[in-house]
Amino acid sequence: MISLRLVKKFKTARTPFSLNVDYSIEDGDKSAVLFGPSGSGKTLTMQCLAGLMRPDAGHIRIGDCTLFDAASNICIPAQQRRIGYMFQDYALFPHLTLLQNVAFPRTGCWPWLVRNGEKEKAYAMLERFGIGRLAGHLPSQISGGQRQRAALARALNADPRLLLLDEPFSALDPLLRERLRDELLELMADLTIPAIIITHDPGDVDAFAGSLILYDHGQARMVPDYAELRPQFAHAGPCLRHLEATYWRTAA
Repeated sequence: MISLRLVKKFKTARTPFSLNVDYSIEDGDKSAVLFGPSGSGKTLTMQCLAGLMRPDAGHIRIGDCTLFDAASNICIPAQQRRIGYMFQDYALFPHLTLLQNVAFPRTGCWPWLVRNGEKEKAYAMLERFGIGRLAGHLPSQISGGQRQRAALARALNADPRLLLLDEPFSALDPLLRERLRDELLELMADLTIPAIIITHDPGDVDAFAGSLILYDHGQARMVPDYAELRPQFAHAGPCLRHLEATYWRTAA
């Protein structure tokens, strides 16, 4: 189980923002989707999970492991959390080859210090995603779909206990997005680790939502019956609009 209770406040001159979410993702749900408008707190939640942002209060637990607990002053450093994070813009190091990028999570050192064993593991991961032949290329020398595969390979090479995917298909054209969505579904069927996915695409919700969490203005609501409700609608979009109207009207 993944248990989250996060409070994070930002005080700015124009638009103060407060994240205040509290929910759990059960072990049986291999993937959970965070769905909601831009600026609602989805990426901020991922940053807190990954250890890139420290909440003001609350806790983060994965199974029996506490990654953060404000009351107990526990905050495990990001590099020790074993969380694979695929950023929306992929965040590949532009001066490193794909092999060096993928090896980085296991070494955390300069590319010329990477041991041969780590190079072999990184190359095997690139091969798994069908881009081993591009191991010596820089990110600027490959296509968007290839960069997406390289970023996912890097996230998985961290030997994660949890995988975070922030808008994994948003930078791709519709046809490539559909193809890579199918590839990711096949990959996740073989994985034994849970994943949390941020998306604005109703198609992604249909594909990946073992659990669905709706976000709006820093608040979150778990949808317990999405799989039962979805067949009542011809498409995912109207179903999600119905849920958003229902949940946030109830919360108002």
